[in-house]
Amino acid sequence: MLDDRQQTALAALMGPPDPVLEGLQVYVVGGAVRDALLGLPAGDKDWVVVGARPEALAARGFVPVGGDFPVFLNPHSKEEFALARTERKSGRGYKGFTFYTGTDVSLADDLRRRDLTINAMAVDAAGNLHDPLNGLADLQARLFRHVGVAFSEDPVRLLRLARFAARFTEFTVANETWALARELVEQGEVDELVPERIYLEVSKGLSAKQPARMFDVLREVGALERVMPSLNYNDQVGQQVQIAKDRRLDLASCFAVLCHLSEAPAQVAEQIRAPSEWRDQARLLPVLLASPALLQPRADVESALQVMESLDALRKPERFMQLISAAACLRAVPEREWDQLRAVMASVDAGAVAAQFKAEPGRIREAVRAARLAALEQSV
Repeated sequence: MLDDRQQTALAALMGPPDPVLEGLQVYVVGGAVRDALLGLPAGDKDWVVVGARPEALAARGFVPVGGDFPVFLNPHSKEEFALARTERKSGRGYKGFTFYTGTDVSLADDLRRRDLTINAMAVDAAGNLHDPLNGLADLQARLFRHVGVAFSEDPVRLLRLARFAARFTEFTVANETWALARELVEQGEVDELVPERIYLEVSKGLSAKQPARMFDVLREVGALERVMPSLNYNDQVGQQVQIAKDRRLDLASCFAVLCHLSEAPAQVAEQIRAPSEWRDQARLLPVLLASPALLQPRADVESALQVMESLDALRKPERFMQLISAAACLRAVPEREWDQLRAVMASVDAGAVAAQFKAEPGRIREAVRAARLAALEQSV
């Protein structure tokens, strides 16, 4: 049974009446329904149209944008509307499916192709809940349960399960779903994941409430070493990533913390085609951690200057302090002292120093560095 709040939230999902939808069997499905029932912001809505042909939607002004299957943009809201479809495994990986979108495909047919029961609920224009797979019961039990055995055919579903575990921390995974996830790995389906999709899901996982749960799930089923083979992950690293999350570090810094024990952190980033900022922080954090000045920078300003130079603290001060914050998730790093020393280093007028050595340009770099070192020594 739904309470009044849930019923109101479901009714609100459809939004104000839209003339272009009149006469169509239209539903909001998936995550928006799940989140509305949980009392969370609905976010982007997935729309499904049942019993319609592409030509009928085009005649109403919908703009086709789909690739593998028919998807249309609502001419008013610009939201995406997909025709109800079924899918059949036809090859390896998450792209190895063929789709059928005939007018005989029912809402229940469409919902049965989804990953988890909690993502297989729909709401109609009257605000009624359609739940043929008992997703509401699993939602109330805080349980991740697969919709069908096809779960083991699509490796993206495993990534999504792991990411949902990081977001919905009170949920547990059904035993049968664990079994199918392991089967997916053993059959090699997980090896078909493209790096860009892994990065997308990892970035969402690192943004979630308890990021470590994502990597714990992947590790539990033997997938972590397949999707991120260069990552050295253990429980302690998971706890450190949680510290980074709790301190609200940006995603690049959280990723650097995740990779700091790995032999080649930048390679971990490259394997998932992570953006350059992720690669840079993953590569540079170990440099900072290896500095003898890390914990007491004022006691060794020569080493402090050296590491600030190595990390390009002058040209990229924001990134430098992000790295200091990441290191502080792992060691007792005096962040304020590092910020103060960086400011002292930046206060040296390199142009004025250079002007004194116009006749000896080969000595300028050495002189500027000496001036910065002197300023640091004087500051302590």
